[in-house]
Amino acid sequence: MGMMTFTNGRAPAAARYDLKPALQVLRRGGIVLYPTDTVWSIGADATSPEAVAKLRALKELAPDEYLELLVDSPAMLQQYVEEFHPRIETLLHFHLRPLTVRYPAARNLPAEALHPDGSVAIRIVQDDYCRELIRALGKPVVALPADLRLGRFPANFGAVSSDVIEQVDYIVHHRRSDKSLAQPSVMVQLSAKDELEFLRE
Repeated sequence: MGMMTFTNGRAPAAARYDLKPALQVLRRGGIVLYPTDTVWSIGADATSPEAVAKLRALKELAPDEYLELLVDSPAMLQQYVEEFHPRIETLLHFHLRPLTVRYPAARNLPAEALHPDGSVAIRIVQDDYCRELIRALGKPVVALPADLRLGRFPANFGAVSSDVIEQVDYIVHHRRSDKSLAQPSVMVQLSAKDELEFLRE
């Protein structure tokens, strides 16, 4: 799936060196192109209305298009959702593939990061580089597929389109040479009856 993890739970030294410039761009409201635990993505500070609006404009997203937000841990997740259902908590603990969950209500996030109905899609990221980046920022980071065509998911850096590369503020070096083919995450939500619904498998 293109995901890279490390036995000590931290990115290697070369990848950690790559954290600082990406972090600086995120802190000043810029857009980064980076590898996640799934596909190559463009991202910004999810708590910044201006940064999220820039991302939406770059992707030409309709107001009802979901963004996906990445957090580093269950603890961070709980800061941004109104309810962390026990069934979802159990699923996140045992699910092996990267899993994005749509939560019906959010908090501490700008309207630009939410669906018009107030719901939000969030994933606890499994890639160590992303985890360290988010932890250092102290906030969720948006992850949108680095392709301006809706429904296209760049499986590796070589699949990222040049029109995206030309419009971001920083391109992460980590995993640019990785040729493995990544896939989008599984996406689920709980129904009104607390039944699990798969939105993307």
